[in-house]
Amino acid sequence: MSKEVEVVLPNGNKQEVAKDTTLFEIKDSSAKQAVVGSIDGEVVDLSTPIDHNTEILFYDRSSKEGMTAIRHTVSLLLEEAIKELFPEALFAHAQGSGQGMWVDLRVNQPLSVLILKDLERHMKKQIKKGVRIESARLTVSEAKEVFKENELKLFALNQLDNQLPVFIYTLGNVSEFFFEPAALDLSAAKHFTLSKVSGAYWQGDAKNEMLQRVNCAVFSEESQLAAHLEFLAESEKRSHQKLGKELDLFMFSDEAPGMPFYLENGLIIRNELQKFLRELQAKYEYKEVQTPLIMNQRLWEQSGHWDHYKDNMYFTKVGDEDYALKPMNCPGHCLIFKDRKRSYRDLPIRMAEFGQVHRHEFSGALNGLLRVRTFCQDDAHIFVRRDQIEQEIALALKVIDEVYKIFGFEYSVELSTRPDDFMGEIELWDEAEASLGKVLTDLGYKYNINEGDGAFYGPKIDIHIKDALNRSHQCATVQLDFQMPGKFDLSYIDEQNQAARPVMIHRAVFGSLDRFLGILIEHYAGAFPVWLAPKQVELISVAQAHEAGVEQLFREFNEAGIRVEKDVRNEKLGKKIREAELRKVPYILVIGDKELSEETFSLRKHGSQEVVEMPKAELIQMIQKQVQTKVHQY
Repeated sequence: MSKEVEVVLPNGNKQEVAKDTTLFEIKDSSAKQAVVGSIDGEVVDLSTPIDHNTEILFYDRSSKEGMTAIRHTVSLLLEEAIKELFPEALFAHAQGSGQGMWVDLRVNQPLSVLILKDLERHMKKQIKKGVRIESARLTVSEAKEVFKENELKLFALNQLDNQLPVFIYTLGNVSEFFFEPAALDLSAAKHFTLSKVSGAYWQGDAKNEMLQRVNCAVFSEESQLAAHLEFLAESEKRSHQKLGKELDLFMFSDEAPGMPFYLENGLIIRNELQKFLRELQAKYEYKEVQTPLIMNQRLWEQSGHWDHYKDNMYFTKVGDEDYALKPMNCPGHCLIFKDRKRSYRDLPIRMAEFGQVHRHEFSGALNGLLRVRTFCQDDAHIFVRRDQIEQEIALALKVIDEVYKIFGFEYSVELSTRPDDFMGEIELWDEAEASLGKVLTDLGYKYNINEGDGAFYGPKIDIHIKDALNRSHQCATVQLDFQMPGKFDLSYIDEQNQAARPVMIHRAVFGSLDRFLGILIEHYAGAFPVWLAPKQVELISVAQAHEAGVEQLFREFNEAGIRVEKDVRNEKLGKKIREAELRKVPYILVIGDKELSEETFSLRKHGSQEVVEMPKAELIQMIQKQVQTKVHQY
């Protein structure tokens, strides 16, 4: 038997090497950054020996294969660090994608975010020491023997074919299995940060036990990690939960978990958003209605929501009847449509509601205003003839576009198609999907197809907005529904005096008013445009002698429809200005002798050191115009 084998290198050159030479030993200067390699196209770690004539490749940290390998190594480091602090910890199979990974574990005590720095220090110490990772390639059947004392990992292995090969890595007193190789050189895994600790149901099923999850972000370069840490710092500054408390916008209570309490300032913003959309909808002949918060359970069975949403609904009894808090507004609107005879001349009927809905979310999923158990849905349901479908979808998209332009949001569009648990006939689904696609194409929208993510009753157009930190949020939606009108036996009288079935378009602009407010708080970092700001002007007296003048100005601004606040406390002027800045009031006016005698003010804009002189009448007109035109900057 030959003691040498021929290897075709990544540059195409051929080289004779001793049999069982490892990839690590063979990589040359052109592959010095390699973290994993491949033999005959199969990606393996660098400890893998070459035992036959083959073609090899190497992958560095910038490649998908290299990044996956680094993420696996960080997972192993994290498990070893946790095990050092909590010897009793039992780990589920580590998971991740892209730049994120997480480890779920069972441990005897609740983990705190405070331990993350300790874990990071231990992991970096291990990297600096260059501790050795032991590697092996086993079948699933053999791996089960390795993890026979770990029921969590054993469960994951039991879902796999026994002959499937997996990589097994051991560091210290922990072992983990992966389907792809890990990076054996720990120095490649040094660019990471542990981001949070949370609860996570085993296998993502609420019927299972609650494990604890440690999340980590992993990068290939120091610059990427630095940019991520800067992003996290900016995100923390913009956190809607932090700003909500500082600016007295909303609160939560253990007496109603996941259900926001709006304070005066927050309710002002919420009401302004509602007023804005209400006026816009009126311009396009939407008729506003209101439906009950609680309705009979049979309604939800009839609509089809029972089969798809009952686990997320709240129930009660009225006498001997079962009732539910509404999770949606659409069945109520169907009842309104059906309450009287409708003619083809009546259509389209654009029915809108700012409806409060309730949906049971698991406690671990709650996230301030972004994920709540009750929220106001700016719902509209448009009942149309088939020949009106495309024009009404186009109008709905026009309304959405007008709203998002006011806030300066860029957005992308997605067409979500028939899901596996769809309701109705495939032919109607095909027609609905074709109609939505045609409208988007005719209007010049570039859009992506999101296969299988439509609602159970119809395909939908989803709008994703990008905030100031370039994060994407799905808010607006337009959904085409051939199913629910049939569920409620809705009809109108057509031109031949025959009963015909309408088609229903579901449309939301903000989606959830509460969630949209949370997004806006973070988008504007709490510094709202003038038309939304809870207080638009702060009047600050220089001294007690100016208190009467400030009171008079307060009345004048108030009568002009401007939300104004006054600060006539006997405090230092600098302190009062700083506090107004912290409250992010758009305009601050310092009132002294000169201002009262000349009626010209030194105007300070929030976040700016510039002071502008402006006569009172001009200032009031400027603010009124900014409110009227709803400019999103000032």
